[in-house]
Amino acid sequence: MTTTSDPYAGSRQTTEGRVYTVTGGDWDQTFGTDLHEEERLVVNMGPQHPSTHGVLRLVLDLEGETVTKARVVIGYLHTGIEKTTEYRTWTQGTTLVTRMDYLAPLFNETAYCLAVEKLLGIAVPQRAQTIRVLVMELNRIASHLVGLATFGMEMGALTGMTNGFRERELVLDVLEEITGLRMNHAYVRPGGLAQDLPAGVEVRIRELLTVMPERIAAMHRLLTGQPIWQRRLKDVGYLDVTGCLALGVTGPVLRSAGLPWDLRKVEPYCGYETYDFEVPTADTADAWGRYLVRVAEIGESLKIIGQAVDRLEPGPVMVEDKKIAWPAQLSLGADGMGNSLDHVRHIMGQSMEALIHHFKLVTEGFRVPAGQVYQAIESPRGELGYHVVSDGGTRPFRVHVRDPSFVNLQATAAMSEGGMIADVIAAIASIDPVMGGVDR
Repeated sequence: MTTTSDPYAGSRQTTEGRVYTVTGGDWDQTFGTDLHEEERLVVNMGPQHPSTHGVLRLVLDLEGETVTKARVVIGYLHTGIEKTTEYRTWTQGTTLVTRMDYLAPLFNETAYCLAVEKLLGIAVPQRAQTIRVLVMELNRIASHLVGLATFGMEMGALTGMTNGFRERELVLDVLEEITGLRMNHAYVRPGGLAQDLPAGVEVRIRELLTVMPERIAAMHRLLTGQPIWQRRLKDVGYLDVTGCLALGVTGPVLRSAGLPWDLRKVEPYCGYETYDFEVPTADTADAWGRYLVRVAEIGESLKIIGQAVDRLEPGPVMVEDKKIAWPAQLSLGADGMGNSLDHVRHIMGQSMEALIHHFKLVTEGFRVPAGQVYQAIESPRGELGYHVVSDGGTRPFRVHVRDPSFVNLQATAAMSEGGMIADVIAAIASIDPVMGGVDR
């Protein structure tokens, strides 16, 4: 390691290629040399701070209580998921990407599988497509409820927090009945779904559709008209359309600035163009508008879920091609999701060919034609894009994710600098970042 005072990485050419020398540095070298200015204070907010939405670290320069500079430090939750997918089969990749943005797992699964299916040149059955929309919109509601609940907690509105998590449990109960898990479902698979809807779940979904509107109205009554809530959010974390576009910000943050950009409308996928719903917007470009947009989006998701349940028709939920379709006939048992007894009986005692096919496809995986695609969908936080590259093998050559939390966090400085340190909390909460997606 070099002893140079340069805080940046140096490099040199060798016979093995370019070699980088990464150096450390003292605090004043790394974060500026003007620490001796009067009235200037540098503070760390996070990564353990309860108001930084997880393991996010903010380095703030303060003059009194005014933020003069805000820097974001990430990487405390780094998982290496993108790289790990290169060492797993295409189907196993689903179990990895679902753990990135852990509040929107079904969106990661669907975006990844849509990219794989685009490389394969296949289309999933209609029933599988409808169920994908159904579970994604359920997941959108659950994610927004967490965003609103943690927003309330960070602003001191603890009843908003408890109510938000209470309503989320209703949604997670339905998702658990459908997929067998509350989070990290691995339910959406290349070619379709892991399994069909369980019997009777449509009744549970319709019950949710009757209960949730009143619960959201109660959230409005609790928070929207509350003077303290309004004063903490209005004109805080301002970022207009020009700033959003310059930083690549999407999702509710962009729509709160007045631009109705929603990939479900402008670049439809999974048949979203056939559903009747609106794209909520606001014209405030602040934390208040982002709060209103997310509450309104929950109502629109309920409308989509109702339409999806109404159009469910009997049919397969996985492609017919046995060279791609997961061979197991999965069922939901008392100990979780696994092979049905009929399938185990078939491959273990009735057909050697079926056993060989099962073994080869599960351990080796199917081959995907060489090529690369980019597939983007509208997650609860904005544009979630998957750039997937295949070299023709049974494993991805590269999976790179454009996670909206990662991109949107760039707006932290623009929203915070010049404001009060107390307003940094509201600005970060209004972005609603999930660090599992940022540090993937």
